[in-house]
Amino acid sequence: MRITGLETFPVPPRWLFLRISTDEGLVGWGEPVVEGRAHTVAAAVDELSELLVGRDPLAIEDHWQVMTKGGFYRGGPVLSSAVAGIDQALWDIAGKSYGVPVHRLLGGPVRERVRVYQWIGGDEPSDVAEAAAEQVEAGFTAVKMNGSGRLRHIDTPAELDAVVSRVAAVREVLGDARDVAVDFHGRFSTAMSRRVLPRLEPLSPLFVEEPVLPENTAKVREVVTSTSIPIALGERLFSRWDFRDVLTSGIAVAQPDLSHAGGISEVRRIAAMAEAHDVTLAPHCPLGPLALAASLQVAFATPNFLIQEQSRGIHYNVDSDLLDYLVDPSPFRFDEGHVAAPQAPGLGVEIDEAKVREAAERGHRWRSPVWRDSDGAFAEW
Repeated sequence: MRITGLETFPVPPRWLFLRISTDEGLVGWGEPVVEGRAHTVAAAVDELSELLVGRDPLAIEDHWQVMTKGGFYRGGPVLSSAVAGIDQALWDIAGKSYGVPVHRLLGGPVRERVRVYQWIGGDEPSDVAEAAAEQVEAGFTAVKMNGSGRLRHIDTPAELDAVVSRVAAVREVLGDARDVAVDFHGRFSTAMSRRVLPRLEPLSPLFVEEPVLPENTAKVREVVTSTSIPIALGERLFSRWDFRDVLTSGIAVAQPDLSHAGGISEVRRIAAMAEAHDVTLAPHCPLGPLALAASLQVAFATPNFLIQEQSRGIHYNVDSDLLDYLVDPSPFRFDEGHVAAPQAPGLGVEIDEAKVREAAERGHRWRSPVWRDSDGAFAEW
């Protein structure tokens, strides 16, 4: 079997799909994307295709090594995301070739179902208690919310009170038998994180996510030692080398993204490194169905897995949502906040190719918002 071509499809709301074809008719799908840089990643996939066409798609590890190391200049979100989507598609082909879901090729399932959480509140959170109540009614046992909107480097007591009040309102709705995770989204400076985290401790968040920016990971230990709340991060780290020092800082949850951090192959290695440091895995995934499908394959085969993010109904999904490009949405049927192990070969989902091609004709130009403080200075989104 040989690879015959790679095609990319920018589809709304902000995703990029990849189709890898073979001379035996097997097709693999993946999701290589940097949100807001979809066309840049598509160009990187096109360049990498020169290393793949005519080669055996089942030589996944060799392809990963060549794609990540064969260009001399290495790393970064664009290259690692291009590799990630290609890696997903190659695993999809492998599973279909052997007639089994990918998690069987990764050693088999270690659990019968995977817990997922639902986003509430949007980028500048409001009405979070009502939104949490809706998700309890829908059967979810965990939700995640942004801790704040835009913040100054050291903000006012009123802003601190607002963060705590929002989380408290959600905790009151959830009770003690459900969980709330709080995403600081890199919006909090180290000083702000250290100030607010002790005030959140009585509310027992499942974790607080990204309390420092990725360029400030040297500060993570300061944050970890300032609180008993489990600290999570990793959506903007792209390899096991990026995670190496962070895993020794005392974080509780590693959050590599299957569409950014080198795909299934690399996230499996990151998960194993995390296990050796008593750190759990909660893959970042506010993206499309292929990214989620890849994440679930890893989740079912990973002993130290915690919980899975998913994007159904997330505030980014305008005009298209998680299930819209699937022939059969049943692999993502959530029952009491959990999803069952996929049984179909490969990634376990069937893409509606005609709908993808039609949507790609419209495409998208999604960009991250640019926020500014009240004085006009740039603010972290």
